Amino acid sequence: MRVEELQDQLKAVASVEDAEKMTAYLRNQFPFLGVRAGLRRKISKEFFKPYQKKPIDWNFVEQAWANPYREIHYAAIDYLATNKRKLTPEDLPRLKTLITTHSWWDSVDGLDKIAGEIAFSYPKAKSVLLDWSVSDNIWLRRVAIDHQLLRKQDTDTELLEQIVVNNLGQTEFFINKAIGWSLRDYSKVNPAWVRDFIAKYEEKMAPLSIREASKYI
Repeated sequence: MRVEELQDQLKAVASVEDAEKMTAYLRNQFPFLGVRAGLRRKISKEFFKPYQKKPIDWNFVEQAWANPYREIHYAAIDYLATNKRKLTPEDLPRLKTLITTHSWWDSVDGLDKIAGEIAFSYPKAKSVLLDWSVSDNIWLRRVAIDHQLLRKQDTDTELLEQIVVNNLGQTEFFINKAIGWSLRDYSKVNPAWVRDFIAKYEEKMAPLSIREASKYI
C-alpha cells in the first residue's frame, strides 16, 4: 500500500476551511488536510479493501505515521483497528512507538483499543500493559488505564485495579480523566465494584476521577 495514493484521494475531497478548524481544535499541534471523519473512513475503507486478507503492512503504518497530516495518522489507526485480530504481543513494541510519537489524546484513544485487543486475546501481554502503567510517558499510562474500555463483563478487574492504583495521586489531567473513564465504563455492568473501589481509594483519587467514575452510580 502506498501512503501517497491514499493522501491524494483524501486531498481530492479536502476543505481548507475544515483544515483550519481541525488544526485549531488540536491546538495547532498537527496540520490537517481538512477531511471530515466520516468521509475519511469511507475513503480509507475502500482503499484498504483489496488488502483485507493480507498480513498487516507495517511499512505502510510506519510511513503513514511519518506523514505530517493528522488524517493519515487516523487512517493508520483505522487500518490497524480493522486488522486488530491479526495482531500479537510481538506487535506491542510497534504500537508503543505509535503511542509515544505525535502523541495527543486523539491518536492515543484510538490506539488503546488496539492494545486492548492484544491483551484480551493474549493474556501474556497483560504484563506489558502493567509496565506501561508505570511508564514515564503519560500516554502509555493512559493506554494502560483505558485499554479495557467496552469489555463489560469480560473486564479483568484485578488488572484494572492494579493499573488504576499505579496511577493514583497524579496531577496530570489526561491520567485522572482516563481513570474516571475506565471506572465509569465498568460501572455500567458492575456499579457495586466501582462503588467499592471509590470507597477504598477515595483519599488517593483526584476529584476529577471520582466525578467521572460516579456518573452512572
